[in-house]
Amino acid sequence: KLQFLYLIGPVSSTHTMATAQVEQTVISLRGSVTTVVEFFGYAVNSLLYQRGVYPAEYFTPVEKYGMKILVSTDTGLKAYLGKVLQQLSEWMMRRMVQKLVLVISGGAGEAVERWQFDIDQDAIRKQQGPPPSETSVQREIQAIIKQITATQTFLPLLPDECSFDLLVYTHADADVPTTWELSDPKLVVDPQNVKLRAFSTHVHKVDASVSYRQQ
Repeated sequence: KLQFLYLIGPVSSTHTMATAQVEQTVISLRGSVTTVVEFFGYAVNSLLYQRGVYPAEYFTPVEKYGMKILVSTDTGLKAYLGKVLQQLSEWMMRRMVQKLVLVISGGAGEAVERWQFDIDQDAIRKQQGPPPSETSVQREIQAIIKQITATQTFLPLLPDECSFDLLVYTHADADVPTTWELSDPKLVVDPQNVKLRAFSTHVHKVDASVSYRQQ
């Protein structure tokens, strides 16, 4: 049984995104969690910029995964995302997370876009052969970020007024801080669905997809 959670925010706290601790060929649970959570941080920032949820002047380019990625400079947004990623990391270390979802809603609160990242926590049991190298994992992540950028060529324009929510699908027995609340899944009505690329750290496999409302 799963529960859908979102953080009441923004939250006035700070959090520094961890640097990926990935061995060249062998990766630990903690190292894998760090890599996945860090990817989520950059992916969410990239989505908020690419989809125009926040003004372009609120972002600055940084070098990551061998490419430039736009990340937010807004204090409130950085604090909110930091809090989400910190809690996500703690849940993932306890193997409590199944997916992270970014939902973009219109002015009336209806979901118009839903970016879903499914997390397979048993990937190591299903994969054969040696673990991927750090370089291989970075290339796979780079390909997803590039694909997110490329979706702008076919995704409909968003409403002038829009907002976003981050949902974390956890096991029902996960410990939930008081700053988080249960949520409905915020599904897009009659969506178009596009499956995106995936990446694997050998410990975790992350599959990405987007659902959107066709105008």
